[in-house]
Amino acid sequence: MYKLPEEIKKSYESLIVPMIIMGPSASGGYEPLAISDGFLEFHSLSRDELYGNYNEREKEIFFEKVHPEEKKKLRAISLDFLDRKTDYDITFRVRMEDGYHLIHSTGYWQTMEDGTDLAFLVYNDVQKHENKFLEIANKYKLFQKDDFYVDALTNLPNLNYVNKNGDSKIKEIVEKGKTPVFIYIDIDSMQSYNRRYGVKRGDDLLYLVANILVAEFHHGLVARIVSDHFGVIDEYDGEEDIVSKIESVNSKVKISAFGTTTGLNVGIYVGNKNVSLTESIDHAIRANKLVGEDLKKYYRFYTVEDDILYNHQRYIIENFDKAMEKGWIKVFYQCFLRIETGSGMGFEALARWIDPEKGLIKPDDFIPALEKYHLMHEMDLYMFEMVCKEVKIRYDEGLPLLPVSINFSRQDFDYIDVIEEINKIYDKYDIDQYGIDKSYFIIEITEQGLAKATDKFYEQLRKIRENGYKLWVDDFGSGYSSLNVFSSFDIDLIKFDMSLLINLDAHNGANRVILKGMIDVAHELGIHTLCEGMETEEQKKFLLSVGCELGQGYLYHKPEGLDTILHRLHQDIPIPKWESEKERIAQDNNWK
Repeated sequence: MYKLPEEIKKSYESLIVPMIIMGPSASGGYEPLAISDGFLEFHSLSRDELYGNYNEREKEIFFEKVHPEEKKKLRAISLDFLDRKTDYDITFRVRMEDGYHLIHSTGYWQTMEDGTDLAFLVYNDVQKHENKFLEIANKYKLFQKDDFYVDALTNLPNLNYVNKNGDSKIKEIVEKGKTPVFIYIDIDSMQSYNRRYGVKRGDDLLYLVANILVAEFHHGLVARIVSDHFGVIDEYDGEEDIVSKIESVNSKVKISAFGTTTGLNVGIYVGNKNVSLTESIDHAIRANKLVGEDLKKYYRFYTVEDDILYNHQRYIIENFDKAMEKGWIKVFYQCFLRIETGSGMGFEALARWIDPEKGLIKPDDFIPALEKYHLMHEMDLYMFEMVCKEVKIRYDEGLPLLPVSINFSRQDFDYIDVIEEINKIYDKYDIDQYGIDKSYFIIEITEQGLAKATDKFYEQLRKIRENGYKLWVDDFGSGYSSLNVFSSFDIDLIKFDMSLLINLDAHNGANRVILKGMIDVAHELGIHTLCEGMETEEQKKFLLSVGCELGQGYLYHKPEGLDTILHRLHQDIPIPKWESEKERIAQDNNWK
């Protein structure tokens, strides 16, 4: 018999959505593991009647109120669904106090962490939702056929209604001596959800979010603004109250939705007695757009500083194409060396945005903005192209053509065929003519990116190495890293995050033990190692002592543009010693 963790079970039981979760029983069949409050209200039952000894009597309780003509059909489909013989998407009639209601029920399977398959059954009272619409219509003085003010999918007031009546709602709150709050909500990664599960499931998710918002903010004005964006105008009873409601909504959406959704993004603006609707919406949207600056939170309260940050991000997005076209975004190269010999083995290509108006825009500023607006694939392909373009310059100037690593975001693999695009660029610049091949180009993916990878992502990673490029895992150890990386992917090198090296002696030298252990594992598996953040001779000696092959950091080389390297070359200023191809091959053979 399978048991849900008590905390998760209670979360499901508190749902207003009629739902039941079925899991394997000791007898080999299925029994209820969690029954929502909405389901109990729906059937006028108690949990005591359904939990415990799940015998034939309890099974029949589910069918007692079903219309006699539909009992047989429902029972057969339910059993076939639990036997994995059919899908579960059915309408049937159930007897209620005011007569028979039409019920629409859907079911889906979800595999838990231990591999156990659970069946999730969700029920939707079609007539109840029609009555709910009438309640909303009366509340907001709407008419059922007034499409100008009503969202057809969710039956909520729409943006037209908010524009017409929002200021009145704010005034009503102020006249009661209360403070108005405007909340702007959107569903995180809605496009990905639609691609994965289909538009119909996406519509179901919108409908679900609408109903949960109405239930949670039952005294407020809840509206569907546009697409997957919703707005709420309500009374502000303190930060704790608002956060509690938002967390409740987000939790219920994630639990009740079909499949997997990452939840909501929420911007909150706490107004005052003089605030206007336009100002409220604008500030809440700005807070919403800045969600993600703190990766641990999915909601954000508006502050005055948000205007500065928002405008800075807006400048980045609006000028990104121009920055690439005009060459404001430049490749800076940072050399990584072979620790044993002190010779440079290759470079990492780093993006530096040198803006004629803003000066240096740091990667910490433009990368989050580009990720938020799903533009990282354009940046990463631009960087790959610039590296390919500068191969000719390096060749003509007599510089060694050392391998170069280019960072690629996990997002890239969702929006483009990375291999197809980089092969086009490689061929465009006819790289083979310079006596090097694809193995000189290294694709870096963060360990955190791998942890969230999709099947499509995995397939493209496989093709990277099949096409001759090298594949490195970056930032390993920067978060809760998983050693599964070593066994789940064919990779050429693990790049340890600088935080491990900077904090070598923290917690009684734990990082020394961790680094040595992971380097030993990598070596046993034939995976090369590199550590970032090498800034002192002591760190260099430690890395050498534990067998780390490569190091990268300011101790050896600071990032610089190709023009700076060429300037030193032309002025006969000494440049770092670089490893020849012959030396690199010899080192690899010795390592193996």
